[in-house]
Amino acid sequence: MAAVASLVTLLSPVMAASSSSAIVADGSSFSLNGNDVSYRFHVDNSTGDLISDHFGASVSGDIPIEVTGNVNGWVNTIGRVRREFPDQGRGDFRQPAIRIRQSEGYAVSDLRYQSYTVKQGKPDLSGLPATFGTDDEVSTLIVHMYDNFSSVAADLSYSVFPKHNAIVRSANITNQGKGNLTIESLASMSVDFPYENLDMISLRGDWAREAHRERRKIEYGKQGFESATGYSSHLHNPFLAVMDPASTESNGEVWGFSLVYSGSFSVDVEKGSQGITRALVGLNPSQLSWSLGPGESLTSPECVAVYSENGVGGMSRSLHNLYRKNLIKSKFATADRPALLNSWEGLGATFNESTIYQLAKESAALGIKLFVLDDGWFGDKYPRTSDDAGLGDWIPNPERFPDGLSHAVNSITALKAANTSTNLRFGLWFEPEMVNPNSTLYHEHPEWALHAGSYPRTLTRNQLVLNVALPEVQDFIIDAVSNILNSSDISYVKWDNNRGIHETPSPSTDHEYMLGMYRVFDVLTTRFPDVLWEGCASGGGRFDPGVLQYFPQIWTSDDTDAVERITIQMGTSLAYPPSAMGAHLSAVPNQQTGRTLPVDFRGHVAMMGGSFGLELDPSDMPEDDKAALPALIELAEKVNPIILTGDMYRLSLPEESNWPAVLFISEDGNKAVLFYFQINPNINHAIPWIKMQGLDPKATYRVDGNSTYSGSVLMKIGLQFPIATDYGSKVVFLEKQ
Repeated sequence: MAAVASLVTLLSPVMAASSSSAIVADGSSFSLNGNDVSYRFHVDNSTGDLISDHFGASVSGDIPIEVTGNVNGWVNTIGRVRREFPDQGRGDFRQPAIRIRQSEGYAVSDLRYQSYTVKQGKPDLSGLPATFGTDDEVSTLIVHMYDNFSSVAADLSYSVFPKHNAIVRSANITNQGKGNLTIESLASMSVDFPYENLDMISLRGDWAREAHRERRKIEYGKQGFESATGYSSHLHNPFLAVMDPASTESNGEVWGFSLVYSGSFSVDVEKGSQGITRALVGLNPSQLSWSLGPGESLTSPECVAVYSENGVGGMSRSLHNLYRKNLIKSKFATADRPALLNSWEGLGATFNESTIYQLAKESAALGIKLFVLDDGWFGDKYPRTSDDAGLGDWIPNPERFPDGLSHAVNSITALKAANTSTNLRFGLWFEPEMVNPNSTLYHEHPEWALHAGSYPRTLTRNQLVLNVALPEVQDFIIDAVSNILNSSDISYVKWDNNRGIHETPSPSTDHEYMLGMYRVFDVLTTRFPDVLWEGCASGGGRFDPGVLQYFPQIWTSDDTDAVERITIQMGTSLAYPPSAMGAHLSAVPNQQTGRTLPVDFRGHVAMMGGSFGLELDPSDMPEDDKAALPALIELAEKVNPIILTGDMYRLSLPEESNWPAVLFISEDGNKAVLFYFQINPNINHAIPWIKMQGLDPKATYRVDGNSTYSGSVLMKIGLQFPIATDYGSKVVFLEKQ
């Protein structure tokens, strides 16, 4: 019997994909092709189900039909095959991609293939952030499925970006029946991997401890993670990597999944009884329960899936390039990131017009190009002198600014950055999604705060969350922020969010909130395209692709300790480009850890982010540290173009080595900059060699303007950097000759 099955496999063709086409389809089989990836599936003619054939290295020609063996026990064929969009209730006991509760109460679906459409380019997702591209960059396949018993239609949208080896999928569910139904779970991406041993990587953490890499073996049963905070969260990031156990940073097969969404999400990885591993990425079922009346639709956020044969690093670089070029809409995506100083760690909420002007003046004297006034500038009847009042009242505080905020802004923007003719820019902090009970807004509109009936409204950081699902709240935020931006020459906004969502009137409120928030982001960033917007949520609590659609940079963590930041920034870079990271040199002893680190070490770590800045009051610094700042700012400005547009190679990880190192190579390959760190002292011991990656092996490179070596020597043998003390660092330039 096995021999017959094998013969059938060989004689059952699946259409060969054309190497010149991104999408090849004939109604029974489908092939999506990138430069180095193939994603293929076909229709099971007997069931109408979509069956996965391959997601991995680029292939052409027929693919053998997978042999399932004899069906015995409780698991029927439907539970043994690799399904493209698994529904529930007909014998597949694994986690479904969609669960629909019908008006009669049962949760059975029978979605079958109906037809397909191919489009050049990529349609927008209504109300949701999404990747984009020209007809030359992306093509889209839409597979139409239908349940004849419930009159539910499902459109699966697959967009392929060949250059980035990326497949992007979302699902649109429409109720074409006469009764109401409820979508209880919906995954944006569902992939069934063949039977084999696999590992997974996720990013875990908490406030000030974001993006710690967690690698583990995928065992039988379910293992996953989620955010139930209402936002993507510090606790887990909406990112998953699946890989061969032998894969490393630079070698082996890796699949990356990144959800373009800023709300609660769920990632489920299940190795079923047959050994097939299913990975699901999408909305969190505990915060969905979405009702669809006749004719109504629900569109899932999209999930980006990339494939790499070049290890975890190759996966990351694919995501970095896709997000910089085909996700971030801002004109600042890869340009014009001025070195800034943020007032918070230097002044806190204790300041007046005179003190902030003095801080701005000292900043300009160091060579800073952008001064940012953080929390505390607003509130009239309820002044923002601490965190228990003022949120929601976006009116400049008249006691702090007796001549108005615009007077202070004009004074600061008249300053010149040292040794330039460049005027200092001015930025401002907002937290528009929140409200303090001690505010005029809350007294006038207590119903605007999220609440669940008569249950107490839980305060966190003395604040409540506005229900941004409400159109009137959206309009209020848009108008309040617009009024301030129109009143003064403000060129930068830090948009903060300092608590999770607790009480909600219904599970669906969370997604409604996200849709409202995205409308606010879209209107404001479209209305003020010359403003550099930065996202923040107590640091990295909302570092996700959904925010990056509108804001080209995000404050990576409230932990500014440079040793901690190496781990946080390298972890964040698994999915997100360094160009998107806000990273600042802060005062010592550090506010979070109490650790004192050399100023060069702190500066070098901060330079690895796209937005370099300072979090301190220069007048409080030791003179030697203060004297070092102008040179560090100048160095940061020199490396910044490479950080913004170049490729990143994680040469040595902080969790694995005392010498973490990162290499950035310019987009044209002609320049590179190496960041090399020593955490603990290396006493009376051999000095390690650090091997480069990504260079041209046949080219010659000049190292720091001195010695020259071939790319092959730099990558196969490497360089040594003796450092005498703990917390030492080097920044090394390589230039192609």
